[in-house]
Amino acid sequence: MSALKNVLALIGLISLVVVLVVAIKVKTVFNVFDTFDEKAVDIYSEFILKAYESGSAIDAMVHKVKVQRSVSAEELDDSIHSIANELNIKTVGELPLSDQVQAMSGKAYRYVKIYLLCNAMTAANMLNFSDGFSSFLPCRISVVEDEKGTLWLYTLNLDLLIYGGKPIPPALKDETIRIRDALTEIMHRAAIGDF
Repeated sequence: MSALKNVLALIGLISLVVVLVVAIKVKTVFNVFDTFDEKAVDIYSEFILKAYESGSAIDAMVHKVKVQRSVSAEELDDSIHSIANELNIKTVGELPLSDQVQAMSGKAYRYVKIYLLCNAMTAANMLNFSDGFSSFLPCRISVVEDEKGTLWLYTLNLDLLIYGGKPIPPALKDETIRIRDALTEIMHRAAIGDF
């Protein structure tokens, strides 16, 4: 019986140590979040929920919009260019990926085109804050035909960039929000064939 008491006491002691270690780790994480943007916890919670629901971190990092069936890829192309120009977002490159895949494989591939969009001054301000922003430049909107023939528009969810860490300077935050909103507007308007 005394051996059983000793084993139970040891299990209790180990459990107490584990609880203390976890509590210290959780407190450390929350102390870090205290230095982050006030929306960081909400943004990460949303990210985790989307990743859980989809089973994919990639799906949780993007914003996507379904294109109306009545809008062709050509009309979508015209809309994206027109709306980007209206919103002072420059098209700095395009990657017609489906054409490239077909050229290399000799086989037709579903429609995929990636638009590279940028406002050079905002990009420079982002880089002045952190060189890491370069991995997000230029902004992209992708047109992807799914396996059923439906077109979708994709872009990165810039909220992780805007709110996911220590607060960025207010002017840069405002610029980045403007770019995020412009990309979202381009996608939503182009998806219905607006020019």
